[in-house]
Amino acid sequence: MTIATDVHASVAPSRRADRIGRGLAAFASLATVGAFADGIIRMTNVADDRLWVEAWRTFTYAVFVGLFALLAVRPRQAPAIWELVLASKTALVVFAVVVGDIPEARLAGMVDFALVVVLALAYVLTRGWQAWQLGTTDPTRGEAAVASGGQTSSPAPPLQPPVPG
Repeated sequence: MTIATDVHASVAPSRRADRIGRGLAAFASLATVGAFADGIIRMTNVADDRLWVEAWRTFTYAVFVGLFALLAVRPRQAPAIWELVLASKTALVVFAVVVGDIPEARLAGMVDFALVVVLALAYVLTRGWQAWQLGTTDPTRGEAAVASGGQTSSPAPPLQPPVPG
């Protein structure tokens, strides 16, 4: 084994941890579908002066549905996505604590805190930080790739000029 193979073998998540982490990211996506549906209902009942804010919030839920689904499907192929969603949700939790006497902030802060915990656990289980490492963006990489020395497909044949005929 080469040094590079040993490094990959030591950092690849176990199949079980990877599945649990992906499941948590998928759960976050499905839970956010619920928030999106609630946002649609709120948009139909909101006063005109709040319609734009509610629409912005609702359509942002749709973006997060997609981001969480992307993380569930490709947890180690999306550099910065984990960190962006964790930073965004953590900022909302901090803001909810700062303005905690507002009823809407209390509930939203608790929901976002639970989401941060779920996403952080998924990040650790899937080893989402590996998306930043060169050579680890192959979606087929995993236990089988590690067992094969990090190669997930046949090496390309050497390029040779055609032989005149």
